Amino acid sequence: MNYLIDTHAHLYLENFKEDIDSVVANAKQAGVKACLLPHIDSTSTQDLFELCNANPGFCFPMMGLHPTSVKKNYLQELQHVENLLSIHPEIIAIGEVGIDLYWDKTFQKEQEIVFIRQINLAKQYKLPLVIHMRDSMPVTLRLLEENWSKELTGVFHCFSGNTDDAKKVTGLGFKLGIGGVATFSKSNLPEIIQNVELSDLVLETDCPFLAPVPFRGKRNEPAFLPFIAEKIAQLKNIPIEEVARQTTETAKNTFRLGTVF
Repeated sequence: MNYLIDTHAHLYLENFKEDIDSVVANAKQAGVKACLLPHIDSTSTQDLFELCNANPGFCFPMMGLHPTSVKKNYLQELQHVENLLSIHPEIIAIGEVGIDLYWDKTFQKEQEIVFIRQINLAKQYKLPLVIHMRDSMPVTLRLLEENWSKELTGVFHCFSGNTDDAKKVTGLGFKLGIGGVATFSKSNLPEIIQNVELSDLVLETDCPFLAPVPFRGKRNEPAFLPFIAEKIAQLKNIPIEEVARQTTETAKNTFRLGTVF
């Protein structure tokens, strides 16, 4: 099988502190060539960069303010993001960013301000966007469309819309991040996967969250990525090798990793 790229892995979180070396080794043994690490807020910065420095060529850093971290101090957190972007040319994406209306709507207006600012950072630094849109697809799409320009690209991480939403997302030049939810019995992702092009999909774990069947409920990790690729292969009725080849190629193009591999 061709190698895989995990386009969304929170490997620097406390869940992996005790055995991160084994987790990385298991991922490589499973055919995972790279893990792309989304930033959350200033509390995650040090651990994220330390892990990337410890695993060069395997862990790649993103930079962004997660919508659930948008609070009263959002301007300070945004400045932190901008400062790091200015001094770390190795950052591969603005992420994860977006709108989350699942946990708390208190700071929705501030989330929108922060999202727009980070869309503009993606334009400024010519980097892809990794977008979080939990319970917020309409407003997320509206804000992206209102601030869109043709050079923008990226991924709708943990895509959770319907087929019409998927068509809008891909029409804007973005890819769909497909993870463990695709293997869940009540998921609508199988229908969506069957109705979009394979070239519009990238693989992700969102580890340590959302482990695929048969590991559902356990700590997720990049070594489980082949189970997601296999599910897509079944839905598309194609070999898993083709899923690996195409999703890897799409990830390399979207995140401009062609010079790395």
